[in-house]
Amino acid sequence: MSSDQRFVIVGGGLAAAKLAEALRANDFPGTVLLLGAEEWLPYERPPLSKEHLAGKKQLVDFTTAPGQWYRDHRVEVRLGTTVEGLDPAEKTITLPDGSTVSYDKLALATGSSPRTLSIPGADAPNVYTLRTIEDSDTLIEFFASAAQRIVIIGAGWIGLEVAAAARAAGVEVTIVETAEQPLLGALGPEMGEVFAELHRSHGVDLRLGAEVAEITTQEAIATSLANGVKLADDSVIEAEAVLIAVGARPNIELAADAGLDVDDGVLVDEHLTTSDPDIVAVGDIAEQQHPVLDRRIRVEHWANALNQPTVAAATMLGKEASYDRLPYFFTDQYDLGMEYTGYAAPGEYDRVVTRGDVAAREFVAFWLDSDNRVLAGMNVNVWDVTDRIKELILSGEPVDPDALADTSKPL
Repeated sequence: MSSDQRFVIVGGGLAAAKLAEALRANDFPGTVLLLGAEEWLPYERPPLSKEHLAGKKQLVDFTTAPGQWYRDHRVEVRLGTTVEGLDPAEKTITLPDGSTVSYDKLALATGSSPRTLSIPGADAPNVYTLRTIEDSDTLIEFFASAAQRIVIIGAGWIGLEVAAAARAAGVEVTIVETAEQPLLGALGPEMGEVFAELHRSHGVDLRLGAEVAEITTQEAIATSLANGVKLADDSVIEAEAVLIAVGARPNIELAADAGLDVDDGVLVDEHLTTSDPDIVAVGDIAEQQHPVLDRRIRVEHWANALNQPTVAAATMLGKEASYDRLPYFFTDQYDLGMEYTGYAAPGEYDRVVTRGDVAAREFVAFWLDSDNRVLAGMNVNVWDVTDRIKELILSGEPVDPDALADTSKPL
């Protein structure tokens, strides 16, 4: 590798920071330029709906690296910079001022954005989403205000984690979800019910199978403020704020406009290379051909942003590497801590087997296919079993469901 080469990273989150770190760890001698759209150095996002929202961590605690690290490792960081265009043929990117920057290798780590709703009232100033540190701080201020009620539209991970933080702050919470259970797409109805009961037991008004028709508003000084939601059945839920938590969309516009292959994300192979051999993609946007799962998969979780950059850096440097880690994510809600490993798509598993005490929320759940092979596992308030779960998945061998459920038998 030549010291004259320039590797550019587009994105300012965890994946971008870890990619810069991996390039220097692999002794890349050239220029590393990181372009982040936010005004902050790259930081991890899970605390925004967990420890930071609960007042247990500040931004400095989950900033990936301090400014001095970037200076010491000769990583040029330009914050508040949104890349406006990409020309793979010329190997250039266009900056907001119209200037261009050339690259030898390019990494796309543009992350995702919260989905919104096209309903009346959705643009009111006290209708929130959660993606950035500013979003999290806004919710903290709301929790600390005299307001006492929030409606959360969506019972996915963000919605449920914010609900837990709001209840801990003494705020009344109503969750409105179109599906029949929380987390239905992620966990299926069997484990979705566990989270439904968890939130009900902590005082959350959980409205399932319900649809929001509009966010109601009232006139205030120079604006209209949300004061609740109206459901499709014409019932009204009053609140001082509304959170829209209906998922995220990958920021693939830059790649799509440049002619890279995209679908639900930016299509990459097992080496994280896009349809252009000089461009890799990592994190939320990477829709990867997974060598273990033998399918395309896009995972919007912290573990991908943390671990994919090592492989992407090796690929940029011309080294052989493939990303074969199983999907992994975690959540903390009230007194429930959970880790999930593997991949069991809705409709693709045969049954769920549990071992332990589900009612007490101390158990491990396993998703099995029709041949009794383990596709995924979730440990709830049971620790140090993730490696065993991985071994069961990776073995590809059928298991005895009765033995799996028997806590007297080791995994």
